[in-house]
Amino acid sequence: MRHDTIQAIFDGVYTALVTNMLLVAGGLPLVLLAVTTDSTRAWPLYALAAPLCAPGLCGIFAVMSAYSAGRADGPLRTFGRAWRATARPAMLWTAAATVVLVVLGVDAYALWGHRAGAVTLPILAMLTVLTVATTLLGLVAIAEQPAARLRRVARACLYLAVRRWYLTVASLLVLALLAQLVALRPAIALGFAAAPLLYVVWANSRFCLRVALDPPTEPRTA
Repeated sequence: MRHDTIQAIFDGVYTALVTNMLLVAGGLPLVLLAVTTDSTRAWPLYALAAPLCAPGLCGIFAVMSAYSAGRADGPLRTFGRAWRATARPAMLWTAAATVVLVVLGVDAYALWGHRAGAVTLPILAMLTVLTVATTLLGLVAIAEQPAARLRRVARACLYLAVRRWYLTVASLLVLALLAQLVALRPAIALGFAAAPLLYVVWANSRFCLRVALDPPTEPRTA
């Protein structure tokens, strides 16, 4: 094997392992809640802790973006810089999404078993999926452009989540797989599987947002 190939393999493994460590550090409030509480009973605490973990996820996406682009800043430095830049918009964005999800969940619980639920529950489920997809795309967009207005991010991500629905479905399926791994084998999920699975989610989301994030190139004139 050539030296460049070996170096690229080691860089990829190192970045993946450090990314997993940073994911645990950035999501420490949720990790502590998952270890010490019952998620079915302590869901209000999860709702309060979710916005605090959003800058860490943006930092992870920034690390993946830098690695994909070949920038050699290092995952630790890239994560720290992205965390500081995205702390406020990521928390606000996730807090708004959490409020919407809580409202949808409470409505679904209240309508469960009632005649009206047969009509409204599928609508609430669709709105929940759309909210999660829009939130995910928004975090990727904020990681790329921390200074973007959240209203503009919301419009673009909502439209693109529906427009590129096949990428949205793929990302949500990968997230569901990661959540199942965390529930069944947390050490393996957070120690090894999180980085490659989140990279697939980031790549899908970044491609979906390409129209909004990458300005069109002007044709050259002779």
